[in-house]
Amino acid sequence: MTDILVLPHKIHGLSAAEYAETLRERFPEFDVAHAETPAEERRLITEARVATGYEISTDLLAAAERLDLFVCTFAGTGHLPLEALDDHGVAVENASGVHGPNIAEQVLGCLLTFVRRLDRGWRQERRAEWRHYQAGELKGSTATVVGQGPIGETVVDRLQAFDVHTIGVRYTPSKGGPADEVVGFDAEALQAAFAETDHLVLACPLTDLTERLVDEQVFRTLPTDATLVNVARGEVVDTDALVDALRTNQIRGAALDVTDPEPLPPDSPLWSLGNCHVTPHNAGHTPEYWNRCADILGGALDSVS
Repeated sequence: MTDILVLPHKIHGLSAAEYAETLRERFPEFDVAHAETPAEERRLITEARVATGYEISTDLLAAAERLDLFVCTFAGTGHLPLEALDDHGVAVENASGVHGPNIAEQVLGCLLTFVRRLDRGWRQERRAEWRHYQAGELKGSTATVVGQGPIGETVVDRLQAFDVHTIGVRYTPSKGGPADEVVGFDAEALQAAFAETDHLVLACPLTDLTERLVDEQVFRTLPTDATLVNVARGEVVDTDALVDALRTNQIRGAALDVTDPEPLPPDSPLWSLGNCHVTPHNAGHTPEYWNRCADILGGALDSVS
């Protein structure tokens, strides 16, 4: 009898079969099955108490006679049939927090690349050019991190180890957080924070409030040596305003793991700007992904048992 069913969904190129094996090792007291085909999905879902994967269809849910819990292997749940899950009495858990350490490391890598001017060193290396240049430090700088969920809070934690003064931006600043200062999304507080920001990190969800949050006015407010790192969603930044800011040296540079549009077209000027670094929405990849999903699933099992 199947206790936990792993649905055949790949995340970041990682095999669901590896996820199933991770769960077997972590929870030997449960029978863990991996559905490799749609037919196996339909057969195994009828007996599973727990299902886990990127999504579950309403058709599959209708056949889930014993299902108590669905653990989504993705941080967002907007793609799930939440109403149908609720109607069936199925609790839902998501993978919020699974990306914190790896995305925070990517943010640090980007910031250190700009501060230590590693990108200039790499360009000189390609030309076999041995010439000294000036570099800076993260220590003593100010970083504003927009979004204080698990990713944003982990970014703040890592930055504080470098003696960076941090300003966290969240919907409800009264909730506080690990940042040295916490402000809300009201225009006056944001503009004041941006005016003293050396490094602006975007780690927020895309909402009506955050769409095009970083626009022409923000680029005018940021110091000219400021850097931008976007690991949120491409639409949080006004792309045309960003291109103009980079071309006219309104800011020092940008590192983008997300873009608008996405994928970024080959003819986008962002590809050719020397002060812009683009990665293909890759910050979420980590070899620890399934281990962290297993941690989340274990906690969810405790809550429904």
